[in-house]
Amino acid sequence: MADTQASFHSKVLLFGEYSIIQDSMGLTVPYEIFKGTLTFADNIGEEYKTVSNSHLKGLLEYIQKEIEAGVLKFDFDTETFKNDIEKGIYFQSSIPQGFGIGSSGALIAAVYSRYVKDKVSLEDTPTKDSISRLKTEMGIMESYFHGKSSGVDPLICYLNLPLLIKGKDDIEPVKVAMKRDGKGAIFLIDTGIARKAEPLVKYYMEQMEQPTYREFVDKQLKPFVNNCIQAFLEGDTETLFGYLHKLSQFQFQHFKPMIPKLFNKHWEKGLKSGDYYLKLCGAGGGGFILGFTKNFQKTQSQLKGQKLEVLSYI
Repeated sequence: MADTQASFHSKVLLFGEYSIIQDSMGLTVPYEIFKGTLTFADNIGEEYKTVSNSHLKGLLEYIQKEIEAGVLKFDFDTETFKNDIEKGIYFQSSIPQGFGIGSSGALIAAVYSRYVKDKVSLEDTPTKDSISRLKTEMGIMESYFHGKSSGVDPLICYLNLPLLIKGKDDIEPVKVAMKRDGKGAIFLIDTGIARKAEPLVKYYMEQMEQPTYREFVDKQLKPFVNNCIQAFLEGDTETLFGYLHKLSQFQFQHFKPMIPKLFNKHWEKGLKSGDYYLKLCGAGGGGFILGFTKNFQKTQSQLKGQKLEVLSYI
């Protein structure tokens, strides 16, 4: 059977993990190293296809319930999706699952693109209203995987554009220069640990019920994130690294369950030396960790033995 579905790339949330739930700013960029597509192809193992197909079946049942409950109001082609599932469709993806770079977001983008009849077209220039609609609808869909989703991951996977998140209903495309050379770098560390986002998000939401923790987030985390984004977009490296230190320190102190224990020493070493700073990439708990450094060559030697991948030079 011929495939008609385009590929959807992974993403990296540079700034805003967890804090965007409380309406901080966020900055997310496409990561075109990895991608996924809905397909009937036979060029992959049966076990992978079976597992992926079962996920799609569960997603369909969830979407049907949300439509029946009046939560999802779009025109979704449930019959075609059901028939495709019965014929063995699956999501063939190179995006590592549980690594915080949008594996479920790309899947939702693919399902939305293929089966939503009144979808926002990729051929049109995205507007504030269409972006808000996409974020809401895709957030509800992705909640099947995470329990609660902001909708940002599938949104950027669908649009494949850098997005500046100014607030829950204020998101716009933004120009981000991803440089191919330079002394400093934004990089990813592959922890080699897959994790599920849902229990980590649940932990965070439970912590937010405590007034002291909420105050930390409102008065420290959100300003740190907002100032990092502003400095990054303005190309103000000195200010950026000043707030990166504060952001990394905050996460090290208050997001301990989200940081793999094996990486505590690397995290703390960066904070003490100031040579590099680490922060969560997505929900944390494993997957990738984001790093920022003014001297990537030096940081490579300091993190010798770790798998580093440059996202952009700075």
